[in-house]
Amino acid sequence: MDEVEFMRGRVYGADHDNPGPRAGRAYAQLVGGPLDGLLLDVTDLEPQERDRGVSLATEVGRYGPGGRAAYAPRPGDARRFDWRGDVP
Repeated sequence: MDEVEFMRGRVYGADHDNPGPRAGRAYAQLVGGPLDGLLLDVTDLEPQERDRGVSLATEVGRYGPGGRAAYAPRPGDARRFDWRGDVP
C-alpha cells in the first residue's frame, strides 16, 4: 500500500491507532493538494471559521516539514474543502 492509499479514509490529526471517523462528529473531505482524501473534523468550528477555511500543518506539501496547506469550503458543498495552495 503506497502513502496515498494509506492516508485515504483517515482523519487529519487523528491518532494512528484509531485513524477513522468517530460517531457524532462532522467531517469535511479535503480535496486536492497534499492532504487529498483525508477527512477534517469540523464539528467544533464556528460558522465564521468554516467560511474562512483552514491552514493545516503538513510534512508533505511544497514547503516540507513546517509547511501548511490551505483549504477552503467548496461553494455550494460545505462537506468538501478544496485546496488553495501551500504556505510556509
